[in-house]
Amino acid sequence: MSVLKSSSFKKVLQYAKPFKSKLFSVAFWAIFLAIVAALRPLVLNITIDKYFVNSGKETNVIQDYFLNLMSFILEDGNNAYNIKILVALMLIILILEVVAQYFFVYVSSWLGQDIVKVIREKLFSHLASFKMRYFDNEPVGKLITRCVSDMENIASIFSQGLFMIVSDFLKMIIVLAFMLIINWKITCIVLLILPLILIATNIFNKKMKVAFNEVRNEVANLNTFIQERLTGMKIVQLFNREKIELEKFKEINEKHNKAWLKNILYNSIFFPIADIISSITLGLVVYFGALFIINGDTQTSVGQLISFNMYISMLYNPLRQIADKFNVMQMGIVAADRVFEILETHEEVQDNGTIHSEKLQGNIKIENVKFSYIKGEEILKGLNLEVKQGETIAIVGATGAGKSTIINLLNRFYEIDSGRILIDDININDYSLETLRKEIAMVLQDVFLFADSIYNNITLFDENIKKEEVYEAAKKIGIHDFLMSLPNGYDYDVKERGVMLSSGQRQLIAFLRAFISNPSILILDEATSSIDSYSEELIQNATKKLTEGRTSIIIAHRLATIVNADKIIVMDKGLIVEQGNHNELLKLENGFYKKLYEAQFEKPEVLS
Repeated sequence: MSVLKSSSFKKVLQYAKPFKSKLFSVAFWAIFLAIVAALRPLVLNITIDKYFVNSGKETNVIQDYFLNLMSFILEDGNNAYNIKILVALMLIILILEVVAQYFFVYVSSWLGQDIVKVIREKLFSHLASFKMRYFDNEPVGKLITRCVSDMENIASIFSQGLFMIVSDFLKMIIVLAFMLIINWKITCIVLLILPLILIATNIFNKKMKVAFNEVRNEVANLNTFIQERLTGMKIVQLFNREKIELEKFKEINEKHNKAWLKNILYNSIFFPIADIISSITLGLVVYFGALFIINGDTQTSVGQLISFNMYISMLYNPLRQIADKFNVMQMGIVAADRVFEILETHEEVQDNGTIHSEKLQGNIKIENVKFSYIKGEEILKGLNLEVKQGETIAIVGATGAGKSTIINLLNRFYEIDSGRILIDDININDYSLETLRKEIAMVLQDVFLFADSIYNNITLFDENIKKEEVYEAAKKIGIHDFLMSLPNGYDYDVKERGVMLSSGQRQLIAFLRAFISNPSILILDEATSSIDSYSEELIQNATKKLTEGRTSIIIAHRLATIVNADKIIVMDKGLIVEQGNHNELLKLENGFYKKLYEAQFEKPEVLS
């Protein structure tokens, strides 16, 4: 019963409250099913004792009540007719049992899916609000497991676990009540053996909880490994790592296999033991029942022994099934533990800003900002920077200098350690996240496209953006003809991560995506570092159009793309070491920028 006391189980139940009508429906069908199931052996008992054996044995209260209830159909002395009626009644009861079972399973599964739908949406919304720091530390495969397979296991708590257990307990209680009324002596024999299977079930449940924890851990590890290798399959094949990765996969798969084998072992031990106990109980009932009849006990009959054969099965089978359902419950609770661990993780970007602005001017001030991804390892060391409205600045520097970190902080993907960032003289924390991110558009080096049409990748499913607006924007930045040249034009499916397009083509779509959002601030992060010659001219034209009249920050390794920037910021080890325009920086003797430029070009060129 430790499963039912689990805090995660109680939390899952909280999500069932809005679905009270379905809960009541499940309860009704569970009770109805338990009563109907217990009636068939009773009718068989009466049929045999009353119209077959004709033993004249004493009837009990429940048999008398049933016979009185059926008196308007049954005929005294016409045994053949009465047997037909009772057989037909058993058939009707069987049909009712099937109908009740259908509605019970259907509604309980429906309820489980409704609850999981709510939890899954809450989990996705919660993950979407997390800081980037969280995703830096958590494997994607693990999070996919939480959102997909773990959710299905939570649904099974209701569809195959909790309600099935409740139904089985109800059936056992009603069956025991019938057995006690029919023949309390034989029932006592059954009850003497019952504790054995209860003890076995309890031990089984404890072992299975440990086993399921191991299974879920190994499933998460397996998902993480496969997700990473499939995503990086090009690298695996490029460096001939197929055999090495296969060996690693075999090792993880072996652990997964062993975890499941432990699960199978416990099942293999428990269910035969349950069968043996059930068979011993049946044998004892037949033996002592026969002794009672031989010794002239008028309260024991052949019909009772036959009906008790069915009742024992109905009493012990639910116990076996309850053990099996507890397995499902254990798996569901373990999954719930993992899901609620994420839901109770507070890594959200704090959206306490109250300022909602339709349009920002684009003045940016970064004042003494310090930041570290890992505590104690500062990336930015007291950075100060000012960008005026409509100004285009470029940031250059060696890898790890902190260039991309600036734009991550500007978008509040990460929170700064100290200092402050202002836009239009207002702290970015005072803006709502929706306003802040709506007014900042980014074009990254590694463009991410969804497995969908080009049009949907441009608008990102914003219903307020019409196709005509997209066409017009594409014409303005000079890529409409290119997009129309693709199969199906704007409806061309780029597949997962845009694999059907070259890197340059993906960049063009990213430029249009940024342009259509009409941002106040534009950020190009290495957006021209991996383009092909065909796309270079288009991207250069698109860059000019995008930066026109708006504050723009360009991060680039290719210095030829930033020579016309209003101001160039040179960074090294988290600090600004030089700043000025292209010509000014080239005039600095032994300047950092000058060395970078000379490394890319044979002779420095001063623009007139």
